[in-house]
Amino acid sequence: MNVMLKHLVTITCIFLFILGEQFLQAQEARINPSPDTIQMNEKAQRKFNYFFYEGLNLKAAGKYDAAYDAFNHCLAIDSTASAVLYELSSFFAQLNRPEKSLEMLKRAVANSNNNFTYRVALATMSRNLGMYGEAAEEYEKLVKDYPSKPELNYYLADALTEQGEVGKAIDAYDALESSIGMNEALSMQKYKLYNSLEQSDNAFKEVEKLADKFPMESRYQIILGDLYLGKNDTTKALAYYQKAHELDPSSPYYIVSMANYYEVTGNKEAAEQQIRNALVNEKLDVDTKVGILSRYIIRLQQTKKGMDSANTLFQTLLEQHPEDIDLKQMYGSLLVSQDKKEEARFQFQLITEMEPTNVGAWQQLLNLALKSEDIPEVIRICKRCQELFPDAPEYYFYLGIAYFQQEKYQDALDTYQAGLAIIPETNLGLKSDFYGQIGDIYYQMKNLPETYKAYDEALKYNDKNVVVLNNYAYFLSLEKKDLKKAERMSALTVNLEPNNSTYLDTYAWIFFMQGNYTLAKLYIESALSKDTTNSAELVDHYGDILFMTGDKEKALEQWKKAKEMGKESKVLDRKIAEGIYIEEEISYEL
Repeated sequence: MNVMLKHLVTITCIFLFILGEQFLQAQEARINPSPDTIQMNEKAQRKFNYFFYEGLNLKAAGKYDAAYDAFNHCLAIDSTASAVLYELSSFFAQLNRPEKSLEMLKRAVANSNNNFTYRVALATMSRNLGMYGEAAEEYEKLVKDYPSKPELNYYLADALTEQGEVGKAIDAYDALESSIGMNEALSMQKYKLYNSLEQSDNAFKEVEKLADKFPMESRYQIILGDLYLGKNDTTKALAYYQKAHELDPSSPYYIVSMANYYEVTGNKEAAEQQIRNALVNEKLDVDTKVGILSRYIIRLQQTKKGMDSANTLFQTLLEQHPEDIDLKQMYGSLLVSQDKKEEARFQFQLITEMEPTNVGAWQQLLNLALKSEDIPEVIRICKRCQELFPDAPEYYFYLGIAYFQQEKYQDALDTYQAGLAIIPETNLGLKSDFYGQIGDIYYQMKNLPETYKAYDEALKYNDKNVVVLNNYAYFLSLEKKDLKKAERMSALTVNLEPNNSTYLDTYAWIFFMQGNYTLAKLYIESALSKDTTNSAELVDHYGDILFMTGDKEKALEQWKKAKEMGKESKVLDRKIAEGIYIEEEISYEL
């Protein structure tokens, strides 16, 4: 095992050790509730013990509701029982009520201030809630009270860093390092902190100490080289790279770093040749080669260099390993990032043929088809994926959209209704989206009662589904029906997404239908100011509102502008020809 890996394992083991310690102490606390709690008579103590152990058994059996009730019975008997307070804190944490969990932990610590587990849990919860000052204060006490647990300095340093006490955080890392020894993770943390203090000399000294401590480890020489390269000191960078090469000529890190060096010094051909030599090196396995290439690509992306060179390198590697699916997946993703859709599609299609159950490749193919609006391809992919992944509702969702685009409304409706049957009961958001789509389909089928019924179902599962709220409100306004209800729903969409021009337009239109032209003008102008889609519909509405506020000349200008922007409507043509507002006639099968 190399030095770097050994030390990473060391720090990992330490963190596992602290978790183990916490578990053992928690078990002890559960078996022996705090001796400092209020005295109870024998009958009350037996009752307390019964409910406490029953709570533990129920929790172990996964019957959390019953366990929660049992622990609350204990608390009613003895409100100072730290073991119970600790148990209840975990319930509140699971219920996503961290403030209540914190309150319980504070009470547990107050009643058993010598319990290590409770105090660590309190400090951790404080840190998770962003209360870094309180967390740091508790960790400092823990470090002082438990000197045999130096790993606590890691959490103390993290809290101090978040609090902005960088100097103290470095001291905590130093204390940890003095106990467990020097390792890359700690040195790099201190390097970052020194840099944040603009103490670049101290920052480099940290890594130099690491390299001096392990002189035969080439990785640390490369890290130093990379750091100097990042500061454009190419002379020192090259010196460290050469030293690393002497220590380990086959290091993949060296290969990538030298390629980066050549990129920085403007020798692009040498950079590509460096990587290419590695890719054709028979001594390197395919995983190492892929790692070299991926690290090189990341570097190119970070420096915003031309990515086309990476394509040639991928093709070189694919010629050697034509059956490697991970390689094809990486190359396909690179092509997507380059907006080379057809080439990417080819790679992902190959993957689905070689490994039909590769979900990632199918998802990439579907995304490409959706972006290019290739509806037949979307249908092909979704139908195939329904066969391969029968429990995946997303393919029903996108298949329904494809049928909707083709105006095959009954097929779309059947698809969404079939999809509803496989959505997990806990996925309320997706159920809401499906019912929203069903409502939209019924609207296109001119069946408003079913439209509103579907929207009501959607809102039952997610009362903040903004798309449904907006459509529901807009369609009600067109009908001049339940306008107050429409106003409430539209107001919620604007509150949730105040910069959405479509939702602002709906809100304006509802006020227009209520005859409140002043507010209608205010919100339509806000919608136009935030519109990024160049919507002719918004401009047409603006004209209607201006007409009703008495600005007929400007209203005519807006109607003409909407016409020029591509809106085709007989009513719009009449408004322009006659110079007056004419209401659209909406008729549906009721």
